[in-house]
Amino acid sequence: MANEVYKPGQEVPKSGIYKVTHDTNHNEEHEVTAVMGERFPPCNHCGNHPRFVLVRAAHHIKNHENFR
Repeated sequence: MANEVYKPGQEVPKSGIYKVTHDTNHNEEHEVTAVMGERFPPCNHCGNHPRFVLVRAAHHIKNHENFR
């Protein structure tokens, strides 16, 4: 099963760790944390080029039943 690829401006479907791919002349792949319901941001340098792929989903602590 292929992983869904997200673009800047799209809503984050699941909180977790996402692999980010930029314009290869700008930056190497790296990982970031994203929170469900927020929007994936554009890059300050390569604009709307970054693509985001979920590596590992995780509950945001404020949405976890043990911490409400």
